[in-house]
Amino acid sequence: MTDATLREDGRRPPFSPTNDRDGKVVPFRERLSCTVDEACVVTGLGHTKLYELIGSGQLITTTIGRRRLVLVRSLLELVDTTISTRPKP
Repeated sequence: MTDATLREDGRRPPFSPTNDRDGKVVPFRERLSCTVDEACVVTGLGHTKLYELIGSGQLITTTIGRRRLVLVRSLLELVDTTISTRPKP
């Protein structure tokens, strides 16, 4: 990461669903995984609800070391399922 992409305090800028941490454009749908925080941003759901979905098996995650990653495919399927099962007026 270059100095130009760091904030004044030396930290990385906040997550953007279309940019990875190195500043490369990566469409969210093409990512393999994301953090729970990133999943909250893109879905608009809170941590509690996301962890409920993980616990119930509706959202698939993997753990590498101590880091929990949400599979983007699982997020997309969750949203698609939610839309298709919505009752029609």
